[in-house]
Amino acid sequence: METHFSKDQLKNSDNKSSEKIFRKCVHCGFCNATCPTYNLLGDELDGPRGRIYLIKDMLENNKPANAKIVKHLDRCLSCYSCMTTCPSGVNYMHLIDHGRNHIEKTFQRPWGDRFIRNLLSKIMPYPFRFRLIGMLTLIVKPIYFIFPKKIKEMIKLMPTNFPQKKLPKMRIYKSEKRKKPVARVALLIGCVQQVISPQINESTIRLLNRHGIEVVVPKGINCCGSLNHHLGKSDLAKETYKKNISIWYDEYLKNGLDAIISNTSGCGTTLKDYKFIFRSDNDFKKKAKKISELTKDISEYLDENVKLNFIKTKENDKSYKIAYHSACSMQHGQKIHDVPINLIKMTGN
Repeated sequence: METHFSKDQLKNSDNKSSEKIFRKCVHCGFCNATCPTYNLLGDELDGPRGRIYLIKDMLENNKPANAKIVKHLDRCLSCYSCMTTCPSGVNYMHLIDHGRNHIEKTFQRPWGDRFIRNLLSKIMPYPFRFRLIGMLTLIVKPIYFIFPKKIKEMIKLMPTNFPQKKLPKMRIYKSEKRKKPVARVALLIGCVQQVISPQINESTIRLLNRHGIEVVVPKGINCCGSLNHHLGKSDLAKETYKKNISIWYDEYLKNGLDAIISNTSGCGTTLKDYKFIFRSDNDFKKKAKKISELTKDISEYLDENVKLNFIKTKENDKSYKIAYHSACSMQHGQKIHDVPINLIKMTGN
């Protein structure tokens, strides 16, 4: 794809990175074949190729976003299937992120949209606030019909009962039956996940402890920053990134970390991208690179770093019938697809 950025424009690190990505695109359209919104709506602008043209036009010509551009970029699900399909290696993820940041800075959304997006930004990354809103939802559910359509849908989807945690809240979960652990890892416990599905983190901790691995949950880290990042709120996202990076890097230097474990694929995709996000930040570039290098999905870590103790069963003695969903952020964002499936197969189920 031909580009026409000026020398002054390319002094901006985001423009410089995006320009290199644009030039990789050969207009082949393979991306549209696997794009869910293009296949559903049939509009070129609702596929990756069309969105790339919209983003390029905005950035290259210093144009503010308009309602049409916002509509088509907002429809992107960030599934990144286009990145797996693309034969030219176009990093669409970085382009759509740049486009969303530009929208946030140059376009004023309708009041209702701004209210909902700010509400999500101020509630979702904070476990206590999310739980509190769940409790308040119980009060308003009987009269939910009086609210605008989007709020009504949110009220219907909002959980009001949350599972109880079974493991005590600790900073360090020591390995079982070992004075010295075989490894030491930090676990990202997440924001919403620790409220609606605490059993995921607890299962992760128990499994790692059982295999002699010490798990650290540093105080002060909840959200990975993805939510504000995808909302285009880059300044808020970077505040979270910097806090997380500083805490993890300090733990790495003082006490040692063999890995940072993510058991949520979308969060893991963002953590692994910290090194790109801070590529031009002299204060955080080195730290962010190390954090991204340490980050591993739990399935990736189990496969590469742990000698798993599987209990042998008879060939036809299967305890569970398991369905596996290969999340888009896992298979396209992190390029991990077969590993979880193979781990499940190794259990004999």
